[in-house]
Amino acid sequence: MKKTYVKVLAEIDENGKKTPKTVVFKDKVYDIDRVIDMKPCASMKVGGVGERYSVRINGVNTYIFYEQGKWFVEEK
Repeated sequence: MKKTYVKVLAEIDENGKKTPKTVVFKDKVYDIDRVIDMKPCASMKVGGVGERYSVRINGVNTYIFYEQGKWFVEEK
């Protein structure tokens, strides 16, 4: 696995809460159906510490991470 930085369109409310809406991975746009959970967490597979978002994309649960102002995924 490797850490791959991605583009994310996120909504940020007046309190600074981030809600990711879409992810761009390898030039393909994926709509996030649902944000299931967010918690401070490290990526044990590729390294990095920040916020881990558990999301559902096309009916599949996966994670995206927010670390120091950048978004990444754990690419296989």
